[in-house]
Amino acid sequence: MRQEIAVGELTTRPLAMFDKQWALLAAGDFSAGRYNCMTISWGSIGTMWNKPFALVVVRHSRYTYGFMENFDTFTVNVFPTEYRAALELLGSKSGRDGDKISEAGLTPAAAKQVAAPGFEEAELVLSCRKMYQDDMEPEHFLDPAIHRNYARKDYHRIYFGEVLAVEGTTDYRAG
Repeated sequence: MRQEIAVGELTTRPLAMFDKQWALLAAGDFSAGRYNCMTISWGSIGTMWNKPFALVVVRHSRYTYGFMENFDTFTVNVFPTEYRAALELLGSKSGRDGDKISEAGLTPAAAKQVAAPGFEEAELVLSCRKMYQDDMEPEHFLDPAIHRNYARKDYHRIYFGEVLAVEGTTDYRAG
């Protein structure tokens, strides 16, 4: 069962959280019924500009990109491993084509302090307000291997979101 966790008490394994466990990015307005989500395996959390942040990246071609652009808040949702199939579905289908959230069997719910939804089944929900965004510029890649991720030249937009609220299981509480 999730409970509120003070932002400063959040403990994670961020490399595993994004790379191995994956997460679900949601943006939009839950109360208005205008939102979408997508599975993410690239991201970061930490401190920037003296604020706790979650960094996410979204390609311009993704349906969720429009929601990230048009709304000020987003959530990062982490699920227990038994939801891996749901996350695979949500990462492979577009919300443009139908109700992929219902198809995945997940339950959107109001998140703390933001309009974007969280998910009832998530073991961790980070509620974030955008504080910076920028497009990746390929001429700034210092490692040539990065270009292999962009065969179609569909570079990501980077979003830094201030973490305003955290809800998680006790595994995510420090101490």
